Amino acid sequence: MADQVIPTQDSFGRLQDGTEINRFTFKNKNNITVRIINYGGIITDICVPDKNGKVADINLGFDDIKGYEKRHPYFGAICGRVANRIGGGKFTLDGKEYQLPVNNGPNHLHGGVKGFDKVVWKARVDDDNLVLTYVSPDGEEQYPGTLTTEVRYRLTNDNQLSIDYTATTTKATPINLTNHAYLNLAGQGFPNIEDHVLWIDAYTYTPLDENIIPTGVIAPVAGTAYDLRTPTRLGDRLKHVNNGKGYDINFCVGGQPGKLTRVASLEHPPSGRKMEVYTTEPGLQCYTGCNMVTGVFGKGGVEYQKFASVCLETQHFANSVNQPNFPNTILRPDQTYRHTSVYKFGLTL
Repeated sequence: MADQVIPTQDSFGRLQDGTEINRFTFKNKNNITVRIINYGGIITDICVPDKNGKVADINLGFDDIKGYEKRHPYFGAICGRVANRIGGGKFTLDGKEYQLPVNNGPNHLHGGVKGFDKVVWKARVDDDNLVLTYVSPDGEEQYPGTLTTEVRYRLTNDNQLSIDYTATTTKATPINLTNHAYLNLAGQGFPNIEDHVLWIDAYTYTPLDENIIPTGVIAPVAGTAYDLRTPTRLGDRLKHVNNGKGYDINFCVGGQPGKLTRVASLEHPPSGRKMEVYTTEPGLQCYTGCNMVTGVFGKGGVEYQKFASVCLETQHFANSVNQPNFPNTILRPDQTYRHTSVYKFGLTL
């Protein structure tokens, strides 16, 4: 118990309907603080020291629950039942076609109009874990089956933030869960990520069509702007990716299925902050905030702009339910969905 980081609880305010939202705070012996609320399972703060010991919040978001209750780009949230896009919002499962709500052009994105990011999760502290549970009823957002999902957050004294996802269902259903934290290692108010250095251990990626849906091809990164196998300064790359729009693409990073594997690292040499990403998932969606072109006002009234953050979302490939050659995303009643990701914070050497 002495070496465990036990979360504390306080109130984060009330939703418009009066529901009180709870906030849980982890703080380890190295002065790293992570805060999570039970609305959307949202990580509201990740505060880490730089090479001089100065602590900054590296996680974009809002100061209060009112910001999160309004429409926003999934800051820090759990995304599901199916994260990422499903083309046309359609899929066929066991001979039956399903039409989901479309909320991203012609596509279904991150679980639909009211995905897991917009629901109140049941929360409890279990030893040094924050345990969030949500029961999604059969037919919610037009998905089949009652899906019971548990997400466990844990911060250790060796600076690892782990997220363990499990789920069971009463009917066959697609599932693809992730956390959508937006990160800027210089501090959440810093205007860009140009001095960040990104490494992704992926030899292949999934090219997209005009509707931002994978074509089904698994293509080599060699010779493309998607080759990040050598640590790359983002300021030297972003304007040359996707006609200047930056990254919003899935990298195929999977090692052995179910084995926790180091798949990415993000460094900010000026501050010395570093984050490594480990996952059991086959995919890593890298998104550099290209859709925040009009700006979003976040913590302290800061206007977040395009290229002010990077998301490294561990998950299955987008539109997998419609691509038989992609790793399977169908969960059946006799199975348990499992997914673990770890974000390890530290300093560059």
